[in-house]
Amino acid sequence: MVVRRIAWTAGAVVAVLLAVLLSLAVGARAVAPGTVIDAIFHGGHSPDAEVVRQLRVPRTVIGLMVGAALALAGTTLQGITRNPIADPGILGISQGSSVGVVLAISVVGVHTLSGYVWFAFAGAAVASVAVYAIASSGRGGATPVKLALGGAAINALLVSVTQGVLTTSSSTLEEFRFWQVGSVAGRDAGVVGQVWPFLLIGAVLVLSVARGLDALALGDDVAKGLGQNVAVVRVVGGIGATLLTGAGVAAAGPIAFVGLAVPHIARAIVGTDHRWVLPMAALIGPVMLLVSDVIGRIVFPPSEVPAGVMTALLGVPFLVALVRRKAVPA
Repeated sequence: MVVRRIAWTAGAVVAVLLAVLLSLAVGARAVAPGTVIDAIFHGGHSPDAEVVRQLRVPRTVIGLMVGAALALAGTTLQGITRNPIADPGILGISQGSSVGVVLAISVVGVHTLSGYVWFAFAGAAVASVAVYAIASSGRGGATPVKLALGGAAINALLVSVTQGVLTTSSSTLEEFRFWQVGSVAGRDAGVVGQVWPFLLIGAVLVLSVARGLDALALGDDVAKGLGQNVAVVRVVGGIGATLLTGAGVAAAGPIAFVGLAVPHIARAIVGTDHRWVLPMAALIGPVMLLVSDVIGRIVFPPSEVPAGVMTALLGVPFLVALVRRKAVPA
């Protein structure tokens, strides 16, 4: 089993490298792989090399970071809630980022992607705290069912707030819709510099509770019997997932289905041990997002379809197949 997992992990690394090469080479202006390599490693100064370095490298790095972040967050949230359809969007964290951006545009007057980052991150954090506060109140603490219901309630509230602001401000709506669709285009190195510390801390936190997530899958009572502090696992994992989601959504907008689909793909490949599932998800997530972005560049040339639209189009058939299965693994 270990040899099989190592082989699949090596294959996923190769897939990431191929996705990176595609992202750097394919677009409205196709660039030869040799020119891509020359631009990155040898400082080429041709027009194609400048396109690669100035436009596609930041876009690709954002895709790698956001894909890994959303996949790790989705895997962790599914483990914490023992809910196979949990993801940052369903639990309201992504919608919290949306509210943060809407308020940044309409109230504070922020009009740049780099400015959105902090407000989107703050919105995700507030939404996450609200969901956990609701779920932890009353008897039994933050059970999986209460977390899911609390997330649904907060998500509905935040959607109402967002729509309320947008319907009263046409200028905010015009600006917000470009962020809301979810895209890795137009991002620069400054956005990378703003979000990578939060992505790193979030990844460390969720990886640190991998054993705890395995225990939670057996139920809270069994997890306690195995020596796990259930509350600590949920809090640490939740904080990590919030950091990952907030930073990822802040950088690229609400990208759909990566956090939902990737964990199931990872579990199908390497099993249910989160010490393997989490790293595999961190590899598959960037592949899904970068490939979606590349397809979006070439499907209707010279226009581009945002990556957030393409991940939804690719994810819907997966979700339908998931629903049609007789048994859905947690």
